[in-house]
Amino acid sequence: MTGTAGGLNPLDEQAIEELVTQATSAIAHTETLDELKAVRLEFMGDSAALVQANRGIGQLEPKDRGVAGRLLGGARSRITQALDERQELLQERHDAQVLVSEAVDVTIPTARERQGARHPLETIMEEISDFFVGMGWQIAEGPEIEHEWFNFDSLNFDIDHPARQMQDTLYIDGRSVGGENEEDGHLVMRTHTSPVQSRSILSRGVPLYMACPGKVFRSDALDATHTPVFHQVEGLAIDRGLTMAHLKGVLDHFARHMFGPDAKTRLRPSFFPFTEPSAEMDLWFPQKKGGAGWIEWGGCGMVNPNVLRATGIDPEVYTGIAFGVGVERTLMLRDGIADMHDIVEGDERFSEQFGVNGLGRGN
Repeated sequence: MTGTAGGLNPLDEQAIEELVTQATSAIAHTETLDELKAVRLEFMGDSAALVQANRGIGQLEPKDRGVAGRLLGGARSRITQALDERQELLQERHDAQVLVSEAVDVTIPTARERQGARHPLETIMEEISDFFVGMGWQIAEGPEIEHEWFNFDSLNFDIDHPARQMQDTLYIDGRSVGGENEEDGHLVMRTHTSPVQSRSILSRGVPLYMACPGKVFRSDALDATHTPVFHQVEGLAIDRGLTMAHLKGVLDHFARHMFGPDAKTRLRPSFFPFTEPSAEMDLWFPQKKGGAGWIEWGGCGMVNPNVLRATGIDPEVYTGIAFGVGVERTLMLRDGIADMHDIVEGDERFSEQFGVNGLGRGN
């Protein structure tokens, strides 16, 4: 036998030489290691003509096997040498490119300590305070343990109002402050920040434009939307000639600041002891589950004349507007937080999402 069917003749020196020339030319034109790998498979892989011809040596006449072995062995050696040399050159180029692309400037200072973050409740309360300061309003604070008169009586709550009951309000044991009986203290954990309004009227007088963000307490169980300790911000303006139109303007301006230029509010008639007329404040919320729509945001109204009288203000001369919103609710709506537990459980990973100024990680 002098050849293999349909393949390279192991005794055809010219054909073998042409194959070597073709292989070395292809090797020389490779520019990447992947290209070289493809050429290696083409000329030295299991299905390559040279390899198939080498396997056919056993079918040759005994006198021809030595010649075929010499021709094919020499061809394999030359191709292998060309592959190895090109492999070395391309590997050097690749390593040099990696060094350039992955270079690290070791002289640059690095932050080896974990970057901290502030709780988003803190940052959003600062943002709200800055908003009202920008309007020229004052920011007021008051005690979290409050006297019943400021928490209820000065705000026109009747003596038998349901909010005064122990299932809604946390009372301070009178014996802890020197009283003989549990009821003698007349102190409560404030249920809203409205007592700060009464204190501010008494201490600062009128006209008055103020906001009071702070912590409040209720006898609620912790669940996805409620917590016994939460935050409110209430606004109060008392001046000559204030109307519901002024109130609506302030609320719309506040909503746009917190939720974007498309935000707006609407008012629905309601009842609160400390305002008359009173209204529930709804927010137009494009991200509402199930599609854009109105969602309750807070309460508001004209300050009840009885509240003005309780603090020595003549309601025939002055009128007032008041409103209040939950800070946690505002945060949950604006940032898409579905569960109150995420806000109160203190997981650092939650705060890290908001960074140090509430704008997100790295800010």
